[in-house]
Amino acid sequence: MVEQEHVVLLTLSHEETTSLKDGVNFITKSENEKYVVFKNPDDGELKACRNKCKHQGGTFIKDIEEAPESCVMKCTKHGWKLDAKTMRYVNPPDSFSQEQLVAEIDDQDRLSLVELRPPQPWEFNARDPQPLKEGEVKFTYLTHACMELNFNGTIMFTDPWLTGPAFARGWWLLHEPPADWLDRLEKADFIYISHLHSDHLSYPTLELLTKRNPNIPIYVGDTSMPVFVKLKESGVTLNNINVLRFGLWHEINEDLRFMIMMDGVHPDMDTCLLVDYKGHLILNTVDCTNPNGGRLPHGVDVMLSDFAGGASGFPMTFSGGKYTEKWKEQFIKRERNKLLYYKTQVVRDVAPKVYCPFAGYFTEAHPSDMYVKTTNTKNDPATLNQMITKYSPDIRTWTPQPGAGLDLQKVIQGDKDFITPPPPGTKVFKESWDFDKYLDEINSTVDNEIFAYPEWISVYYNWCGFHSYNLVIRMIETDDNFHPIEGGYDFLVDFEGATPTYPKERPARVHNYLEMKNRIGVHRQTVLHGMFWDNLYIGFNNRISREPDTFHYLFWNHMQILLPRDPPDWKKFLEERKSMETPRKEVWKPDPVLIPGTPITANGSSASNHTTDSSSLPNHSAGSSLKWIVPAAGVAALAIGFAVWKLK
Repeated sequence: MVEQEHVVLLTLSHEETTSLKDGVNFITKSENEKYVVFKNPDDGELKACRNKCKHQGGTFIKDIEEAPESCVMKCTKHGWKLDAKTMRYVNPPDSFSQEQLVAEIDDQDRLSLVELRPPQPWEFNARDPQPLKEGEVKFTYLTHACMELNFNGTIMFTDPWLTGPAFARGWWLLHEPPADWLDRLEKADFIYISHLHSDHLSYPTLELLTKRNPNIPIYVGDTSMPVFVKLKESGVTLNNINVLRFGLWHEINEDLRFMIMMDGVHPDMDTCLLVDYKGHLILNTVDCTNPNGGRLPHGVDVMLSDFAGGASGFPMTFSGGKYTEKWKEQFIKRERNKLLYYKTQVVRDVAPKVYCPFAGYFTEAHPSDMYVKTTNTKNDPATLNQMITKYSPDIRTWTPQPGAGLDLQKVIQGDKDFITPPPPGTKVFKESWDFDKYLDEINSTVDNEIFAYPEWISVYYNWCGFHSYNLVIRMIETDDNFHPIEGGYDFLVDFEGATPTYPKERPARVHNYLEMKNRIGVHRQTVLHGMFWDNLYIGFNNRISREPDTFHYLFWNHMQILLPRDPPDWKKFLEERKSMETPRKEVWKPDPVLIPGTPITANGSSASNHTTDSSSLPNHSAGSSLKWIVPAAGVAALAIGFAVWKLK
């Protein structure tokens, strides 16, 4: 039985201990030995933690924006704030707690900081590595976060997003998967899906798979928000979904086992994977911000992780205040660099034999998202691998291409040819995405009859269940270019009370305010099917301004993770409206139009005019690009527009 360790990280002398001042004390012994000790001025009680932000490992400093006596510290990376007195984060507000160290004072008044290290799950029944043969363990990259792992004939797939968009219509595959991807996927022995985001849980992919093999075993972690929470609404039939507890080995055969572990920042939805084949370990941290709370096995054979950044609407979709194009450019460049160094450090700590950056190969391909595509620059995997090679020359790297493979035994032997290139003639980058098929499906919700009755607003937001928070939002339905349109809704929701209210004007009290312009098709699809708001926010399908400029963690966490599992009962809603003869809204859906769009900025203006604000936007002009029914005569115009966009 492996017991919990008590590890003394730091011991201060009597003089150092007695010289600790009231409030926050920063103690640095080395680059990797940084601590915070808080001394309560009222009773002298000590609290301590590592000086390491749980978001992406940044260092805390005194927050000069706070009062001198404040206990609040600010992370140098992303501005997260930690109250040292409570060891809770205050930015994001009402969010996370910091893991504390035990502060022990001995009989000579010397302070020791002790870390209680629970046994790590991979330490139970650990196995020594056995010899492998060449070709016994092979990896084949398909696209994004989808990897085929072949363990001597037992085939595992990870996160198969291989067709269609993700986040409604915002993300499209950058790489062209191998032409035989569906044949390979249907023959897999099992599939691991890390979390419910649609670039990992791809219902368009699974729909094609289940027409051939609906009984394929699929494994997911036991997250509080189930990975397949929206399976019923998807219409996809899957007969063999297996939910596994965290940190326990699941045996496939005598040689192969794996465990699923949770993320330290988003334990309610994100997971990562550890595979053990004959004692050889493969770690896939996927999208986890702080995989397994930062406790990871050292010296694994292969490590896979995300790398790109840009998987959020912030700051590309924000406008007003500081969000100028120059500020966004500088912020994005700075954040991408921070992410590169963070990933480099994590890889150094894990020290794999070989590292592969994946789970970041997406593009904002639709012409109406050209502004986001050009603004949302992402990290280059080759650049990350160069940094790893520079700082950790013993770690080999792999920048994958569709169809390329890795032989684990050749890695272990130190062979230079451990990577097999893609087969001749393999297309690397996608050139077409079948936009019409998926946008038509999204925009078919625009003329759903529930939107004829304005009462849908109160029914929907009461269903959401978010309340008792001093926040007012304004929701504006728009065309593709974020111009308000005739027939679209424009309304306020006030969440201050026990149930939301719907004022005609902003309240006179001091309040937080979010204004969101939402593409009407994605907005109505989200409402109709009770979907999480990821499609709006992560999918770049809205434009946001806020007063004050504060991230409201409780609101976004609720709308992106904590919505009810079953959608609103719209059938009952319509029956009640009709039985009560409720008046219908005079204009509740826009006329179908197709006009080639122009590149647009975060506030909905033309890319050539960044100064236009929301008050100057037209209601419904010839410049709008609402596309929810595509007339046959317009297809050629769209093709020409897309060709011009590609050329640019």
